[in-house]
Amino acid sequence: MAEGEEFYGKHGEPRKYDPAFKGPIQNRSCTDIVCCILFIIAILGYIAVGILAWSQGDPRKVIYPTDSRGQFCGQAGTPLENKRLLFYFNIMKCASPMVLLEFQCPTTQMCVEKCPEKFMTLVKAYSNKKDFDYYKNFCEEGVTDTMGVPQILRLGLCPAMLTPSKPFTRRCFPALGLKGGLITVGNNSQFDDGMGKIRDAKDLVDGVKNATVVIEARQVVMKIFEDYTQSWYWILLGLVIAMLISLLFIILLRFLAGIMVWIMIALVIIVIGYGIFHCYMEYAALKGEPGANVTLQELGFQTDFSVYLQIRQTWLAFMIILAIVEVIIILLLIFLRKRLLIAIALIKEASRAIGHVMCSLFYPLFTFLLLAVVIAYWAVTAVFLSTSNEPIYKVFNETACDHSRKICEPANYSTSPMKAQCPDSQCLFAFYGGETVYHKYLIGLQFYNVFLFFWCANFVIALGQMTLAGAFASYYWAFVKPDDMPAFPVFSSLGRSLRYHTGSLAFGSLILSIIQIIRVLLEYLDHKLKGAQNKFAKFLLCCLKCCFWCLEKCIKFLNRNAYIMVAMYGKNFCTSARDAFFLLMRNMIRVAVLDKVTDFLLFLGKLLIVGLVGVFAFFFFSGRVKAFENTAPNLHYYWVPILTVVIGSYLIAHGFFSVYAMCVDTLFLCFLEDLERNDGSTERPYLMPESLRKILNKKNKTQPAE
Repeated sequence: MAEGEEFYGKHGEPRKYDPAFKGPIQNRSCTDIVCCILFIIAILGYIAVGILAWSQGDPRKVIYPTDSRGQFCGQAGTPLENKRLLFYFNIMKCASPMVLLEFQCPTTQMCVEKCPEKFMTLVKAYSNKKDFDYYKNFCEEGVTDTMGVPQILRLGLCPAMLTPSKPFTRRCFPALGLKGGLITVGNNSQFDDGMGKIRDAKDLVDGVKNATVVIEARQVVMKIFEDYTQSWYWILLGLVIAMLISLLFIILLRFLAGIMVWIMIALVIIVIGYGIFHCYMEYAALKGEPGANVTLQELGFQTDFSVYLQIRQTWLAFMIILAIVEVIIILLLIFLRKRLLIAIALIKEASRAIGHVMCSLFYPLFTFLLLAVVIAYWAVTAVFLSTSNEPIYKVFNETACDHSRKICEPANYSTSPMKAQCPDSQCLFAFYGGETVYHKYLIGLQFYNVFLFFWCANFVIALGQMTLAGAFASYYWAFVKPDDMPAFPVFSSLGRSLRYHTGSLAFGSLILSIIQIIRVLLEYLDHKLKGAQNKFAKFLLCCLKCCFWCLEKCIKFLNRNAYIMVAMYGKNFCTSARDAFFLLMRNMIRVAVLDKVTDFLLFLGKLLIVGLVGVFAFFFFSGRVKAFENTAPNLHYYWVPILTVVIGSYLIAHGFFSVYAMCVDTLFLCFLEDLERNDGSTERPYLMPESLRKILNKKNKTQPAE
């Protein structure tokens, strides 16, 4: 091939004509056996880690709140089954900064059936038998009528006071309100703290704020969960619509590829243009509205995301982003207009290939099922690993104490030397941990769980790529289509991949997983260094993150093409990666222009499907259309189902179009090899379709090439 001659030597020799080559080689041997064995051992180790985690873990620690003794409130089959709520003896102690570090208030916590509903101090309640009986519902066991108030408080059996509280995420928090500009609790702006002091209700604010720092996000999560329970069937309907539109697109591309591509381009421009227009109308409608000119910075983070849609700056930001996307797409189309014809021809050929291998459209379902198993196994193992610690109890005190925050045993703490030296101290549950060998290496097991998750997920994706590559390669190299193709090309390719090339798949996915785990570690370091003021460290970390992101993209591209070569020739991963790399380098201009233009067109297809379904979901769930006002569910956040439908639609469209993308990439590599192997003569005719030959000015001749 003349245009590749200057690269020969530097980028390897071109493929020679081989009359025996008729597509993916059938007689092949196992490749990368060492990596295959390593992968099997790693999987067996992963199963062992899962069994160990399941035997040691206890997911109830995530579900139920825990009292000062480490017992679960509301757990079925226990004495605390009916006591579902957690009550804090002194919520104001939760204002301590240590709460943020240890996620545990330095005050006694116990499980109760109901939160206290009225103001009461122990001193006043003690003088009235009925009040004291009510008060004892919020005291530890062992409190009797014969015990004096000083003794009860000294032993820490009862709180000094009760404040009206409300349950929130299974915990009792003071029922704070606002009256006449003052913070109130139980309609009172002041209260008796039980120690003879009159306190302001605002003193409770910090305690409540810090006590809920760990569970603030849970409020949003619970509302989101409620929204899902109200709208799941509509979300499902939206995803089904996305699937039908995607399938319709694929079918139409099969018969009307050229027309569909131009329609697709026009519709994408129109949909984004409508988005810009809608954002402008919302922006203009908010002019003069009270509070609409507040900036995003002034507003800060709000759990009710609908607040952001009531300020002008949000819609202005949306409008600018969409306008930039629109301009970029239009400029790219103008710049690449001459290459679109070649890309359309390649898409047409991909449509024909998929037409002969229709079951390839449903292969992503198999990949999705395997990925779901991998994700579920990882998630369950992660939960059990994170809950396999033992309860750790520490000394909490009010006055100075040498034993403060030291580990203690609650069973015999009242007679221990620690209690004798620090009379006002208590031995309370702090967190879950452990000192055994298992607990010491728990962080290593969690790291192993994450790494194997990446490795298995990448392996499943790689298996899908190699399987589809083998099926579409058998189509391209078939001299008479479909007679020279295997009866079941996808199943034949899947069998070859698993039987001979599990090691190669494991090798490629291992390289990618190592890079991904390094990126995770860099993100972890970045999170840890957020409070640091070292600008050089931040800059270095930012550069490393950028480099590894680029490296991951490059490895994904090389792996994808290496799997195509493995599927065709049955060689090991490194040899196939080298052959694919040199083949692409010998045709760098075609790779940069033709292949990427095709990817861009397929991306526009995904964008169009997501845009159409997203616009429909927005009008339905937001209640903007009067016809749907009574039909749409009543939600806390209408963006929850919209976002779910948009993301789900993208994944569905990506699943269908990923088959197209893999088909295009495979045909593209076969097409490059076809140009090197053959010259259009009678003995060595081109196997590429006539449409591609015309565009490239190539044709099969009756005489051998000169």
